[in-house]
Formats: sequence, C-alpha cells, structure tokens
Amino acid sequence: MEEFLSSCRRAVKGNLDQAGSAFHVVLGNEACDVDSMVCALTYAYFLSKTVHSEMLVLPLLNIRQSDLVLRSDNVFLLRQVVLSPDLLLFRDQLDLKALHRAGRLQLTLVDHNVLPSSDSDLEGAVVEVIDHHQQEREPSTSCLVTVEMVGSCTTLVTERIIQKAPEILDQQIAQLLYAAVVLDCVNMAPAAGKVTPKDSQIAAALEARFPALPPRGTLFQTLQDAKFDVSGLNTEQMLLKDMKAVSGSLNVAVSVLYITLQDFLQGAELEAELSDFCLKFGYDLLLLMTISFTESKEPMRELAVFSHSAACRQQASLYLEQARNPALNLCPFSSPHSHVKAYKQGNTLASRKKVLPIIKDFLKERDGDGCLGDSRLGDMEEEDESRVPPTPMNSLVEGCPLDGGLPHISAQALEEKFSSMTSDL
Repeated sequence: MEEFLSSCRRAVKGNLDQAGSAFHVVLGNEACDVDSMVCALTYAYFLSKTVHSEMLVLPLLNIRQSDLVLRSDNVFLLRQVVLSPDLLLFRDQLDLKALHRAGRLQLTLVDHNVLPSSDSDLEGAVVEVIDHHQQEREPSTSCLVTVEMVGSCTTLVTERIIQKAPEILDQQIAQLLYAAVVLDCVNMAPAAGKVTPKDSQIAAALEARFPALPPRGTLFQTLQDAKFDVSGLNTEQMLLKDMKAVSGSLNVAVSVLYITLQDFLQGAELEAELSDFCLKFGYDLLLLMTISFTESKEPMRELAVFSHSAACRQQASLYLEQARNPALNLCPFSSPHSHVKAYKQGNTLASRKKVLPIIKDFLKERDGDGCLGDSRLGDMEEEDESRVPPTPMNSLVEGCPLDGGLPHISAQALEEKFSSMTSDL
C-alpha cells in the first residue's frame, strides 16, 4: 500500500500538467469518515492491480489536507496500520474540475452515490458507484452502480476484492478493511441496528484468514474513543469535524458534536463564533446534533437550531418538532443564546442520517411555495422503530434497522475464495 500511495503522489506531481495524462479517481464522500477513507484507499489499490489501463488510478480523500486533524479516528487508524498521512492525496491537491474539462478524468464514487450540488459539473465523469446508502442516482448505461444497504460500504469493497483479487490482501490492508467494518457496524452488535449478515460474513472471513487482527471489542473501543476526542478543537473545528450540508433556498449545515449541548452552549462568545462560522462558509441555518452517554453507557441526544433569521429558525424548529418519520420527540429547554433553540431529543435512535431527510423535505416544501405545511415526509414509508432496542455505546448509528432477506454471499464461498489465496500472503 505504501508503494502504491507513493506512486500516486509521484504521478500527480509529474503528470498533472501533461496534456495526455488521464486519471481514474476513487472519491469518498465529503464526511471522509473511516469507512469513506478506507473504501477510497483500498478500492483504488484494487483497481490498480486488476484494471489494465493507461489511466492512473488515484484514491482521493474528499477533504482539504488541513482538515484531516478533525478526523481523529482516521488519524488513529492510519497510525495503527503504519501508514503516513503524508502519503495521502486530498481534495485541495487535485483540481478535478479542470481535469474533467480537459477530458482527463474518470470518477468512481465510494460511500456515496450522488455528487453534491457543488460538484454537479463532474457528473459526466462518474463511471462507477459503490455505496450502502439509499440510492438517489438516476439509472445510466454509462455508470456501473452497486448499492446495497449493508452496515459498512467497506463490506462491499472487501467482497469485491475477495471475489476478484484475494491475492492482493495482506495484514495491513486486511486491518484497514476490518477496522472500517467493525467501527461502522458498531462492533457487529445486532442491538445497534446496523450490522447485516453480509457484514458479519465479511468480518468473519477476514478474521479467519488473518488471525493476528486486533480483537473486535478492543479495536472498536479504541477507534470509538479516538472518534470522540475533541480535545484541543475550537468551535469551528468542532462544527467541521462531522458535518454534512444540504441546500435549497437555504444553505443548511448539520454538525454532530461529541459533548453535551449544555457544555457546548456555555461559551460566552459562542453565538458570535456560530455567526462567524455561518458567514465564513455561507450557511443560513445551522443544526447541531449532540451525542453523549450516561454513566450506564446509555446514549443521550440533543438538538439545537441556530440562525440569525428568526423566521428561518422558527420554521425549521417547528418542522423538526412536528416530524413524524421518524418522530424526534423533542423537548425544548432554556438556551443561554437568543438565536439558538435547544432541545432534548427523546428518540435516541434518530441519528443524523434520519434527520437529514427531514431537513431536505423542509427545504423542498419551503422552495415549493414559500409555505410550510405538515412535516411528514411525503410518501416515505414510516419506519417502525419500536422493535429495535436502544443503541448501546455508539454515537453514530447512522443506519436504520434492516429487514431480513438481504442478499448475501455464503460463508462457504468466502472460505473457498480465501483458500485459493497464495501461501505467501
């Protein structure tokens, strides 16, 4: 992997200005969490070993290089597998739009299946998608799409590697893959509502072939602890650490914070800092979702809405209060800041992944006629969460409980793939 990443950096430095050089970029999503980073690195490595083409395959992390410090669990994992961050390529180091205009770009999207509006002009370069989120991409004969609602996108990448090129796996790559699956699937705990049969089979197959992998529980806990580490971060960095944005008539940022809302709101200068953040990045509305844990390790969620526009703040707050798919069970409490509306969130299973569609629907209704009606999510089927136990010790259960019957590869097939691997791995 080190040799591959070094060659990628050399290729970018030496060929970027050459008119004939083309690049096949494997691009993760803008959150650049562990799952997204590992998918980009390992799938690009897989393509470099299996696709015979003149195009140079590059993994690209979809953040600025300076933002890697905000992904503390990513940095921890890289250190654990002895991969230097200096080997990685970041979004601000490669001008994708210029390459596309010059006809020198192909894109594979991993851990997301549609480009954000800011990258919509890159759509013509997308040739493949591998993702585990709800499919939003329109069908196209020019793009190979693999979308399956498993717990981790890395599960799908690992499956592809096992099926097509198991010989490229070594201890380092296996540990990257294994860490992403275990972290995204909440230590493979069924109670979290994240893991699927395919995730479990992939994890078991990696464990069987690489017995020196760290124990699941230890690996999950160390990565989870690293993810929550916000020590030394200022307000802007805390907001950027785990943020997603959606746009319509309003630009809305949704940030996950790993402290209690009371602790976050206590800063005397916080409102000015939130204002500066929105002004700097062009947001009209800021939604803060906090996750913390009781002494008994039960999750607690809180939510806050910030905007200097009273109308925007009130409309968004009312919409969230009235949401039914899912109901957030919001209970307002006093905020020390006049432009911040604060809530306790009774539904601790309602992660950002479940709140984002509510925000998108809010924007759609707002864009439609400027008026907001009932905040039910259109024709989306209401989800029954009563059968799902509370999520244990996990801050980012972004997926929803999955029904049975998900297509999956058999354990026997995986073992056969692994048994055919060369003995020098």
